[in-house]
Amino acid sequence: MTMIDLQVHHPWRSYVLEAKYEFLRLWRTPSFVLPSLLFPAVFYTMFGVLLGGSRGSSGMASYMLATYGVFGIMGAALFGFGVSIAIERERGFLKFKRALPMPPGALLIAKMVMAMLFAALISLILALIAIMLAGVELSLLQWLLLFAVNVLGVLPFCALGLWIGTLIGGQAAPAVVNLLYLPMAFLSGLWMPLSILPSFIGTLAPIWPSHHLAQIALKVVGRDAGNSVWLHFGVLAVITLACFVLARRRLAVAD
Repeated sequence: MTMIDLQVHHPWRSYVLEAKYEFLRLWRTPSFVLPSLLFPAVFYTMFGVLLGGSRGSSGMASYMLATYGVFGIMGAALFGFGVSIAIERERGFLKFKRALPMPPGALLIAKMVMAMLFAALISLILALIAIMLAGVELSLLQWLLLFAVNVLGVLPFCALGLWIGTLIGGQAAPAVVNLLYLPMAFLSGLWMPLSILPSFIGTLAPIWPSHHLAQIALKVVGRDAGNSVWLHFGVLAVITLACFVLARRRLAVAD
């Protein structure tokens, strides 16, 4: 058996190729790429840089760097996972994939990797804006931790998107995701601090997974509300597992 044959039949090759083509497919879809990469950057520039204070006062810019990072990766996960799963399920693409000689989890892992790659791009873009325009100064460890929080933070929203994608059809998916995504971002304090919003919004904020991820990101920059970071990790872990289990049951019923 030649080296080429070994490469072709290597089990990991299916995962790598599936992730590569999933990323390229969405990278070549302007309706996904442009909002995913530009919306967080534009909003952060407007509210974190222009309205967040001068270069000598970067407190609000640091706060919004953390929260708009969460806002950006939420969109990449919910739309890249939820909407695409809904469309592919409706068109029978998932059944076709299961009939192919490939590992059963390759498609989901590919979409997860895709979301993490877009989260990495969003994090880098926001970091450049924060450094060059807002004068945000963080230690190297803080920058690395914030990057890790954003990249790994897509996982709960991938699971949520997967569940949503099993519940609704492809045509309704973008509207349903937007109805969840935008209010959840606002009610979690991602667009503006909860301290300046009505008190009942702050009281209800912990019901949203985005609030818990935002608090972890804010902990990194020293702007969180002071609760235990392990509490936030625990809530996100439970939400991730619950959404995945519910989605798996829905997919099993659909089979």
